[in-house]
Amino acid sequence: MAKPNVIVFFTDQQRYDTTGIHGNPCGLTPNFDQMAMEGTHANLAFTPQPVCGPARGVLQTGKYATCIGNYRNGICLSADHKTMAHYFNEAGYYTGYIGKWHLGSTRHAVPKEERGEYQYWLGANALEATSTAYDTLVYDNEDRPVHLPGYRVDALTDAAIRFVDQNKDKPFFLFLSFLEPHFQNSNDSFPAPDVYKNQPAGYIPPDLGALGGTSWQHLGGYYGMVKRLDEALGRVRDALKSLHLAENTIVLFTSDHGCHFKTRNQEYKRSCHESSIRIPMAFCGGPFTGGGRLQEMVSLIDVAPTLLDACGIEVPGDMQGHSIMPLLRGGNPQARAEFPQEIFVQISESQVGRAIRTKRWKYSVEALDRHPIQDSGSDVYTETFLYDLEHDPYELRNLIHSQAHIPVCRVLAEKLKRKMEEAGEQVPVILEAEKKSEGQLRLFEGEENL
Repeated sequence: MAKPNVIVFFTDQQRYDTTGIHGNPCGLTPNFDQMAMEGTHANLAFTPQPVCGPARGVLQTGKYATCIGNYRNGICLSADHKTMAHYFNEAGYYTGYIGKWHLGSTRHAVPKEERGEYQYWLGANALEATSTAYDTLVYDNEDRPVHLPGYRVDALTDAAIRFVDQNKDKPFFLFLSFLEPHFQNSNDSFPAPDVYKNQPAGYIPPDLGALGGTSWQHLGGYYGMVKRLDEALGRVRDALKSLHLAENTIVLFTSDHGCHFKTRNQEYKRSCHESSIRIPMAFCGGPFTGGGRLQEMVSLIDVAPTLLDACGIEVPGDMQGHSIMPLLRGGNPQARAEFPQEIFVQISESQVGRAIRTKRWKYSVEALDRHPIQDSGSDVYTETFLYDLEHDPYELRNLIHSQAHIPVCRVLAEKLKRKMEEAGEQVPVILEAEKKSEGQLRLFEGEENL
């Protein structure tokens, strides 16, 4: 059988619960929902770094952000770390990149040596800096500016469909990277296509409803952007079907991080909370057809090894992620038992933070004496968050000060230290947060809400 083609359909700042399959009742994502049901759905998918550039570095390399040096935005991806394009090029694929890159040294055109070895190029480093919703400017292989017509999602999708049609007779790997549903930096808005921009949100997730923030102002536009992205996904899959490529083309849909609408800090992400780190993720086509719903927790760091493995390309030994393919092959019990049982998260720019997420618990620490932009890590952290996700799925009660949860914190602190060591970081000292009795804790929480 011919080598499978690959398309990565990558959105920016999309919450997992914008999708119907994750309970959103607004009907925004029928194409994603169908893809997840027919293919392989990573039901519990997460980013290991809730910041745009670092998340992209992790995705491209299969290594943690501190390992590759891209621990915050504004750092160029070093040529010392190979991207997925390197390996697909070596395997005889034609590789293409369309859209937002965010791993270069400039805000606009990306020098050829900073493009991660993608052969075809139609992108910009910070798409939010070169374009607005109805004025899309990208740069081609020769750094020439190219204006694409239409709403930005549609403009990039048109370019992707042209790429697929022009390269249908050879194996290709296409990375299609959108800005939506990220906010437009220049005016702090979420510009949906005109037909959707004034529609009410219709549904507000419980965490946003409880915490306030800017969701009432922005959620309608955000949902409109999500809806148009899903329509674009449908167009890509329709194009594959019409070109007789659907069965032998792997499509991955995922995002770099979520969005908490200024409820957890002063902006939209950069926190340990589910609203910031949990993302939608589904694969279809090729070996992923009929893969079902995975209950293992999957990270963006697992994407590169998974796609290489799915295409019969040897997974490099220095990748820190894990292929999910063994989880699909007959549901191998040993593979499931050996797959990582925790998600490790590195947080920058709002704090120098680290977090671990198990099936039940979320535990996060912060380096209180480190600069969130200048410092990539620390040798001393202090406990800041503990959530019982079984009883508090929307993370509305922080248990880090609870005396009753000291044993839980101790176990999770050791797990976090092991994950940091596996990621190539030094094993830190973790200082306990001040603990209080239940009576003191209730008073303490009441004082916080005054």
